[in-house]
Amino acid sequence: MSITCERRMQGGATVHEFIKWTATEAVARLKMGEVSPLELIDAAEARIAETNPRINAMVTLCFDRARTQARRLMQHKRSDAPAGFLHGLPIAVKDNTDVEGVRGTSGSRVYENRIAPASDPVVRRLEAHGAIVIGKTNLPEFAAGGNTFNDVFGATRNPWDVRKSASGSSGGSAAALAAGQVWLATGNDFGGSIRTPAAFCSVSGLRPSPGMVARIQKQPFNPLSVEGPMARTVADVALMFDAEAGFDARDPLSPPLWSSTPLPSFAQAAARPEKPLRVAVSTDLGVAPVVDREVRHVMDTLAAKLAADGVAVEHRHPDLNDAGKHFLTLRGAVYIARVAPLLAQYRDVLKPEVVENAEFGLKLKLTDVVAAEIAQGEIIRRAAAFFEQYDALICPATLCPPFDVDWRYPESWDGVAFDGYMGWLVLTYALTMTACPVLAMPGGFTRGGLPVGLQVVGKPRGETALFRHAAYLERLLDISGRTPLDPR
Repeated sequence: MSITCERRMQGGATVHEFIKWTATEAVARLKMGEVSPLELIDAAEARIAETNPRINAMVTLCFDRARTQARRLMQHKRSDAPAGFLHGLPIAVKDNTDVEGVRGTSGSRVYENRIAPASDPVVRRLEAHGAIVIGKTNLPEFAAGGNTFNDVFGATRNPWDVRKSASGSSGGSAAALAAGQVWLATGNDFGGSIRTPAAFCSVSGLRPSPGMVARIQKQPFNPLSVEGPMARTVADVALMFDAEAGFDARDPLSPPLWSSTPLPSFAQAAARPEKPLRVAVSTDLGVAPVVDREVRHVMDTLAAKLAADGVAVEHRHPDLNDAGKHFLTLRGAVYIARVAPLLAQYRDVLKPEVVENAEFGLKLKLTDVVAAEIAQGEIIRRAAAFFEQYDALICPATLCPPFDVDWRYPESWDGVAFDGYMGWLVLTYALTMTACPVLAMPGGFTRGGLPVGLQVVGKPRGETALFRHAAYLERLLDISGRTPLDPR
């Protein structure tokens, strides 16, 4: 049986019913043969054509490639597929992650006409698990910055209010999900690049523990930059994480193939919401110079709901006072490898912040980098000790709601100036330094209807419990069903 219904949503736009399904529901219907991968590709193509002119989330499309893969996949028996298989679900891939034969620019004029010769390991893994790539999503140049714009494709706009930013750097992925263009999308996260776009677009995304999603290092080996899944619900994030996580011999941090305890099903974990016994709640992590009053209100409301439901709530956070300084040092060292070799030939086409990052790195002393690495070890140990007392830590994903899309970045908020263009992202990059898994998810809305997102931080390597606790929070807050929506 094939389902071909359509309906009208607010504003009179025609929306194919398929795009309203969660990824979990879509995969279940694909597995049962109620819908085909080709039909979902058609639905995604129609939705992108309808919504993308307003938000500019998808920047390169590859439907011919997708349909070829779908037909190949459909030749196999569905019953032969292993557990965790996605059965032909269309997905989007961030434009700094290679898909073989597809244009991949990293949002830079340096690579404006580049065609990827091979797929990134995470794409190969997803495709091996039955995902079908239909296109690439927008990002800031070289994923540098918390607002998605570049000189190749322009700016991505927030579906909740197209005058606002979708944040970055995975802003295209987050906006595509919120608008119903795809069911799942890849992201990567260094200083918050999955978490802040998820917050601004009221979707969910996971910054996993380093190594859980194997990656080939393009810079000095470090646990700061990770690949991770993005989706509209916690369960869908877990579904994608099942397809992404696993061993790869090229990443020594990846889970060992020979372990006597193989990775659990994270989708099964998310399907069993579990109330945490004791949580820490923090509005500023002790490091944010200012937090918008409406973000504070969302946090206060959440703390009250948790307490009313019998959760022990304490207003605490680990000591992260030195996390920001050392993060910026380690980030600078990474940019020596990522961008510094391009400065001599391409300085005039690189955005100022990218040049600034590389030059900052080049000015670092070896002793600065070593001191920062030692300091991160201390931060990781402090966080581990903190989580001996708590099941989770909950804090805002951003210190402000979505800002104007025309801003390069917020220079200040409520009269408080930030230190540099990364200053407003301190709530995410401070947590990067802990190496703990962090799940970003919808937390509420401002009085004007703009999303406010949460970070739910789990124990070290604690993704299973994190998904259970986040699924509980999602049910408690009851707001995840507001996407997909028509850009407005």
